[in-house]
Amino acid sequence: MTRRGLAHWARKPVAVLVGLVFPVMMLVMFAYFLGGGMGVADYREFLVPGMFALTMAFGLESTMIAVTQDLNKGVLDRFRSMPMAPSAVLVGRSLIDMLQSALSLLVLLAVGLAMGWRWHGGLAEVLAALGLLLLLRFGLLWAGIYLGMVAGKPEMVQAVQILVWPVAFLSNAFTSPDTMPGWMGALAEWNPMSATAQAVRELFGNPLWGGGGSWPTEHALLLAVLWPLVLLAVFFPLAVRRYRALGA
Repeated sequence: MTRRGLAHWARKPVAVLVGLVFPVMMLVMFAYFLGGGMGVADYREFLVPGMFALTMAFGLESTMIAVTQDLNKGVLDRFRSMPMAPSAVLVGRSLIDMLQSALSLLVLLAVGLAMGWRWHGGLAEVLAALGLLLLLRFGLLWAGIYLGMVAGKPEMVQAVQILVWPVAFLSNAFTSPDTMPGWMGALAEWNPMSATAQAVRELFGNPLWGGGGSWPTEHALLLAVLWPLVLLAVFFPLAVRRYRALGA
């Protein structure tokens, strides 16, 4: 199933390239267009780890659309008739997505370095930070796979995709929750992407802007591990159950 996904890459290289370029455009736009007005001495050092976390939410619609297209073309019915584990199709889909996510993260890392961003920890901290980012992606990915099967049609994915943006931007990726209204700042602090962004900044030795000593801020590393595991615990079994029920 993973090889099938790689074959799709070879036939649609433009789609893969767009997935790699879009986060870079976002990083450049916020760093150079808006960075001067954010009130932080070295905004790029604060922004780049936040963009790493935010990028983990990008591209989920591609996975969701691929799932719905297979569903509507009868491809999933064909796979269900074969002697394979029900999770194999979904796991293969998740692995190809994780490969693209890792590649996108490496490209963004290189661009961040070219813009002057640096990490100030050791190799172990860098690898731990990258691991937390990919763990977040893996958790979000299974939520996307499940929602793709619930949506059922590629057109419906657009409605679900709208939810990704407020969740992604209601975080500390670009600014501190201290600058937001009270209720909004509380939501931002408990956002899984905020936990990962804060934890990654700590591991990279980058600025931790604001936070006010709140519990989510003080325990960002713990939440950066727990949130993706919660997403996996909820959506992995839901996705497999939904897949098994497709032909019922």
